[in-house]
Amino acid sequence: MMPGMFVDSISYTIVCLVSTSLAITVPGPGDLGTNVINIGRRGFRTKAPISPDDQDFVFDPTYPRNEIKRILSKYKYAEKILHVVDLPQPVAQEFEMAQTIEQVVAVNATSGDVGAAGFSAKTAQMPLIDDIVGNLDVEYYGPLQMGTQQQRMTVDIDTGSADLWVPVACQGCPHPSYNAGGSASYRTSGRSFEVTYGSGSVSGTLGQDRVAIGNLVIDKQYFGAVNQESNDFEDSPNDGLIGMAFSSIASCGEPTFFENLISSSRIAAPLFSVHLARSQSRGSQLCLGCFDQTKAKGGVTWVSVTSRTYWAVSMPGVTVNGRVSMGSRPVTAAIDTGTTLIYFPRQLAEAFYNTIPGSQQANQYGDGFYTYPCDSQLTISLQFGSNTYAMNTMDFNLGRTSRSSTDCVGGILAMGGDFPTDLAIIGDEFLKSWYSVYDYSHGARVGFAPSINNS
Repeated sequence: MMPGMFVDSISYTIVCLVSTSLAITVPGPGDLGTNVINIGRRGFRTKAPISPDDQDFVFDPTYPRNEIKRILSKYKYAEKILHVVDLPQPVAQEFEMAQTIEQVVAVNATSGDVGAAGFSAKTAQMPLIDDIVGNLDVEYYGPLQMGTQQQRMTVDIDTGSADLWVPVACQGCPHPSYNAGGSASYRTSGRSFEVTYGSGSVSGTLGQDRVAIGNLVIDKQYFGAVNQESNDFEDSPNDGLIGMAFSSIASCGEPTFFENLISSSRIAAPLFSVHLARSQSRGSQLCLGCFDQTKAKGGVTWVSVTSRTYWAVSMPGVTVNGRVSMGSRPVTAAIDTGTTLIYFPRQLAEAFYNTIPGSQQANQYGDGFYTYPCDSQLTISLQFGSNTYAMNTMDFNLGRTSRSSTDCVGGILAMGGDFPTDLAIIGDEFLKSWYSVYDYSHGARVGFAPSINNS
């Protein structure tokens, strides 16, 4: 087979003024109540990793509680964004480099334009580190290079947002800052932005500089240059974040790093693929312009994107042991590598747990939690488009309520209150079972191939 191919959970908002021919306009005050988009950053370190073979671990609600807060902020305007925002048609047409996965594999294996390990020279493979907290794979982050000095910075890979940012000249920050002064190509736009989140704030300017992942380079990539940062970031292992969603939701309206690769014809194919390992600090990967056959065990099935904002697909229902649960209205699912768990609208979550005998609300942990009998024999599948995808129940089990308890906490949480009643967030808990592909062509689509994790 050819190779080819915890601090408090933080939500933040970047505010800036933009004027560019390729800028994507986010709905303004009349549409969303504000002209900024909330994004999230993860990190809540509480204890050492737990082996996935340990079936007696006790549930720790600390991280899930804080991720709920982050999700509420990150997707605060999602309901209106999904129905109002899109890529401008000229920009969307620019991304229609239609290729099949087989063609991508062939491109990545042709002689004459091949890099290391059989990949095309117009691809890059970013190794990701799995940040493991207790029994949770909390986040996946990897390195990129910035500036003419090619300084290494680490970023969380987030398909649920569309901005790149790192600390710059940030005194007192917990991570090394990017040395913008050491780069001959760094430019500041003169535009300010402010980042606010639950218990603190960060601020800085919008900058431009050379950004590279492997041999893929954008010389004038916009990014948030954070120069003030509160101590909420102290325990987060990564320096910053790279958003991999559509620039239609970018807070500053600038094209993303990946979109710039496509529009400048520097990438072999207008897609990227993500492999998330389970309970292994090494082995995960972001594959830009490529599909790595060594990370998948079968072919790809595709689901059309319903909104070129998030990687949003239709979700007709969820099945438990063959029984289908559906919400009261059609549900859109955002495929989000920047989220750890799975979040359903309350009514769909209630219908889902009603199909598991012995399950019940777990109000002792807060709103949205459920328990189920630990010895339940479950087959759980999510429906996207016309396809059904099973998930490993090892990832669904968040732990026992106590060491001697026969009840376990489920990894699908209910979202109520102001959260959209037609939106589900599908995080790493599901994606560890599937090698996911994010394709800008064919009108935009998400593909899933069985992961090697299922071996």
